[in-house]
Amino acid sequence: MIKLVASDLDGTLLLNGAQQIPEEVFSLIRRLKDMGILFVAASGRQYSNMKRLFKPVFSDMAFVCENGAMAVWNEKVLYQDGFDQTLARDILEAVYGKEGAEFSCSTKDFYYIRPKTQHYYDLMTKVVKTDCKVIGDFSEMTEKCMKLAVYEQAGMREESIRYWQERFRDRCTVVTSGNDWVDFIPFGINKAKGVRKYQEILNIRPEECLVFGDEFNDVEMLQAVPWSFAMAHSKDGVKAAAEYQTERVEPVLEKLIQAGGKMEEVIKNVQ
Repeated sequence: MIKLVASDLDGTLLLNGAQQIPEEVFSLIRRLKDMGILFVAASGRQYSNMKRLFKPVFSDMAFVCENGAMAVWNEKVLYQDGFDQTLARDILEAVYGKEGAEFSCSTKDFYYIRPKTQHYYDLMTKVVKTDCKVIGDFSEMTEKCMKLAVYEQAGMREESIRYWQERFRDRCTVVTSGNDWVDFIPFGINKAKGVRKYQEILNIRPEECLVFGDEFNDVEMLQAVPWSFAMAHSKDGVKAAAEYQTERVEPVLEKLIQAGGKMEEVIKNVQ
């Protein structure tokens, strides 16, 4: 019997660059809650942004933010992790010094950004609609950094991914997050940590959890439970981390509700 559902957002619930949660999802979250199933949004996004996305149902669900660096439930921060200050500064200076690269630095309440272009400023503040603090110098950064990310407008090409991985993978986890981003995450921090926190609080076993993801920052979460779905468009390495695949999250959740939370019945209908 499933008691917890965790889903990534970008590329999973939010398809084709969408920036609004489909109305259908809100209804599904309410119905899951009525069945005693907790829905957890697990994303690399900041909490305030996720809360806005799920505004109609945010009090009916829980959150794993910043790729697992923070978990929030009922407006209470369950835990918060962060980067070593020296390492964070090294990454940020490297990103700022690379042509065509932009950075974001996540804190509890906002992102530090130092935009080189109007495009990036508009993307962060008007498209993705994150809470940002624009800085002119790195000395202005006084808050703890939970996650760092690099963005390239033309898309994150394989050579760029290799560049960032080769430069920093010995000091932190470096993973792709969508087509345009690479995330830098402290070792030991991932979305699975957030899922495990809710399992601990609610006394839920891994086999009572269902998770969805599409990128390499979802791999640990997909591997952490037996009922895991990678999106059909995921890279091969992500698909290999999951037990099943799906085109969309919503039909699987609808089947789960119809099956009374029994995943064995759901799998019969999706295979």
